Amino acid sequence: MASTLQFKTNFAVSSKIEPFYKGGKVQVSKDEKHIFCTCGTRINVLQIATGKIVHTIEQDDQEDITSFSLSPDGEILVTASRALLLKQWNWRQGQCTRSWRAIHNVPVASMAFDCTSTLLATGGCDGTIKLWDVVKQYCTHNLKGSSGVVHLVEFHPDISLLQLFSSSADCVIRIWDLRSSKCLCVLESHFSAVTSLAFSLDGSTLVSSGRDKICTVWDLGKKKAKRTVPVYETVEGVVLLPEGEDHSDIGVKNKGLHFITAGSKGVLRVWEASSSKCVYTQTLPASTPAVEGGAEDDGHPRSLTYCLPMPLYGGLATVTAEHNILLYRLPELTVQQQFVGYNDDVLDVKFLGKEDTHIVVATNSSQLKVFELATSSCQILYGHTDTILSLDVFRRGLLFVSCAKDKTVRVWKMDPETGVAHCVAWGAGHSDAVGSICCSRLKKAFLVSGSQDSTLKLWELPETLPSADSEPARLSTQVTEKAHDKDLNSVCISPNDKLLASGSQDRTAKLWSLPDLSLLGVFRGHRRGVWCVQFSPMDQVLASSSADGTIKLWGLHDFSCLKTFEGHDASVLKLVFTSRGTQILTAGSDGLVKLWTIKTNECVKTLDAHQDKVWGLHTSSKDNQMVTGSADSNIIVWKDVTEEELAEEQAKEEDQILKQQELSNLLQEKKYLKALGLAISLDQPHTVLQVIKAIQQSEESQQLQKTVLKLRQDQKESLLRFCTVWNTNARNCLHAQAVIQVLLTHLSPEELLTFQGARSHLEALIPYTERHMQRIGRLLQGSMFLDYMWQKMRLTGATLSSGGLDDQEMDTSSIPGCQPVFVIDKTSSGGDDRRGAASPQPEEEMEEEQENLQHHHANAEEEEEEEGEDEEDGGASNKASLRPHNGVNGRSSVHVTYRDGSSEEEEDGEDDDDMVKVEKKGTKVTVCEATESKAAVQQSSPERPVYIQTEVR
Repeated sequence: MASTLQFKTNFAVSSKIEPFYKGGKVQVSKDEKHIFCTCGTRINVLQIATGKIVHTIEQDDQEDITSFSLSPDGEILVTASRALLLKQWNWRQGQCTRSWRAIHNVPVASMAFDCTSTLLATGGCDGTIKLWDVVKQYCTHNLKGSSGVVHLVEFHPDISLLQLFSSSADCVIRIWDLRSSKCLCVLESHFSAVTSLAFSLDGSTLVSSGRDKICTVWDLGKKKAKRTVPVYETVEGVVLLPEGEDHSDIGVKNKGLHFITAGSKGVLRVWEASSSKCVYTQTLPASTPAVEGGAEDDGHPRSLTYCLPMPLYGGLATVTAEHNILLYRLPELTVQQQFVGYNDDVLDVKFLGKEDTHIVVATNSSQLKVFELATSSCQILYGHTDTILSLDVFRRGLLFVSCAKDKTVRVWKMDPETGVAHCVAWGAGHSDAVGSICCSRLKKAFLVSGSQDSTLKLWELPETLPSADSEPARLSTQVTEKAHDKDLNSVCISPNDKLLASGSQDRTAKLWSLPDLSLLGVFRGHRRGVWCVQFSPMDQVLASSSADGTIKLWGLHDFSCLKTFEGHDASVLKLVFTSRGTQILTAGSDGLVKLWTIKTNECVKTLDAHQDKVWGLHTSSKDNQMVTGSADSNIIVWKDVTEEELAEEQAKEEDQILKQQELSNLLQEKKYLKALGLAISLDQPHTVLQVIKAIQQSEESQQLQKTVLKLRQDQKESLLRFCTVWNTNARNCLHAQAVIQVLLTHLSPEELLTFQGARSHLEALIPYTERHMQRIGRLLQGSMFLDYMWQKMRLTGATLSSGGLDDQEMDTSSIPGCQPVFVIDKTSSGGDDRRGAASPQPEEEMEEEQENLQHHHANAEEEEEEEGEDEEDGGASNKASLRPHNGVNGRSSVHVTYRDGSSEEEEDGEDDDDMVKVEKKGTKVTVCEATESKAAVQQSSPERPVYIQTEVR
């Protein structure tokens, strides 16, 4: 099995649960497929079917959105911000189609469309109401008369009446006639802010709700109140029940008008308008705490802030003060879906279910949240009365435990069929907040809790757990032990249920035996508090993470530190073993998640997706997923992509091999255009260079030009980029210059500048091209000098075996008007011939000398090739066999030799005579400029003839 183990190398984000609603307006689209929610500077569009954020509308000016409205046809979204701007959006594309300045002097507080999606009403904090024609794009009305903030505007459903209803801080409802721009009447009944309006289908009846704990039924024909219904709670939303349907399940017996209220008590209630009686009250789960009297005015988490009708869905939507959105189905008023808009700090997270289909999350609240990963639908579990700090799950994934600041521990069970969880047991006994908890591993036998009161408690689990309808069982404490000097941060039970490890703020970790909780040893070495301890699933090793930023591995036999991992810049809050105990995943307060390989002490991967402390970290039962939860309110599910990346890499290698083979076949078939295009697609400059060389070696002289010009523009761009790389090397510069010549010759400057990065590529070509030109110029000068020497030298005294000269032999005929100037002096045989004549030389020595000269020229050519490999300056090599001796400032330094043996260096100008001196194995060869006549020589130096010498080494 060990041979098949594969180390993990990377994780990728599989799904993400992020905050999408932080308070403010909520609106359901007309087709009831999306929910629009305000979230600071943006509006998030939630897809109801999947629970995912499908669109995000964000302000460019980063100003908070104060109000928005979606047109009934679902096409136009208008937002208002604190910058006093109104923006019209195509929300499906996320584009702002129009922006104009609101005439309001203060931010817009409310907004509504009419049923035709042409008129938009905005209510400002300045007490004015303005109407806009969004089609013709102008302001049609400016209604004044309201006092204070206009927090509610609604159009009458019958557009032929052209009436607008509004409410402001004066707690009255005004009806405006849009034909005359005047207030028709004022409906006075409420003594506090009016929160919502609901119209009947025929438009003759209006129901209003307010924070004065009453609802009023209005007869719009008579403009009078028909009935006032006391509801005894602050009402934030009211919805009329559809007429003609059977709602007997919720207490509706008569056919009269009935409405549903949502308010501070956190429950939905059905009222009969004719009798002012409550005919139905929603029942909460037994574990759900009721809102007590007086608490409803303090913003209780259960209180409802919005109630929205959903006629197509056959239900309604409510929004809680904790930013949760619940969808109810009529007529039973059962919760079908629940979305959590804001999680606050995520303190712990665990996988749940047999196939890890759910996750349970502990946030900075007293409620547990169980998310279904497929739909992001959430179930909220009530039971604790203070912030939940830690979670753990039993082996099979259906039973889990929690502990909280309320000094209690609770056991929960999830129904595998419905996914509904409920509390089955609870225990109390700690004197301070319970910060850590752990379950037994082999079977559902016991659990251990660690508290801030520095004690450990072992709780025995009852053999039979009560059902969902029964009261939770009471847990009993078996053993209590004073464990540490400071708060306990973590407890962990070994895979065989025989050992317990604990980590504390006192900078130590301790090992205990189970079930008697006797101390076995202490692990010392961390410089700060220990945040987490974990047993290895395979070895007798304990891992601990600390606030000192390190992770340590300890041996259970001698309690010694085996390894230390350093890499986090801050506290390491959580760790788990993975890959059968061969790797470790760690999460820190720096927001990073790191993957370590134990054998090599190497950090394989760092995952950066959180913006704050990562408190929660857990792996799935199949070890192919992990979930992280952070203080930034984000919950991220990661999947192991090691195999996918490996398969992708192998596929790329196979594809490269196939393309290389195809490239070779194309070159063999001389299909240069396809070959060059394929080489460019591989993005390998060396491969493209080989294709260019093959094209240049073809028989047709214009093949390169024809091939390059047939390329697409993107291929030419890549080719120009490759030429920039080739041109830096003297060995490849000729091929680069050939391609550049074709591009510059046949493409206009305007067309070249359209290439991506053309300007930078051309600028990079200039300096190296100048260097290559200087190097070639020096090589050309050297070659011209050799040619000049070859033409001027004359071998004297050579005995020709044949009367004629071959075409390959040097022309040794005398130049008219010139004296013989090539002198061979053998140092072993005596002095120079004063008359300039060569001494007799055997034919064998002449042939040997010619062979040496040919060998010397071959060496010179090889050294010239080596000179081309110089990338730094492209200059001429110092190893040149035959060259002029350069003096100061690039001028020729002339070595002058006189007949008496004396010599001196003279600086030669451009028009000075050139001379050569050649030394080879004891043979001195002196070459001097041929003078036009003896008189000229005698006139220039009658007594001391001048010999200009240079050396060939």
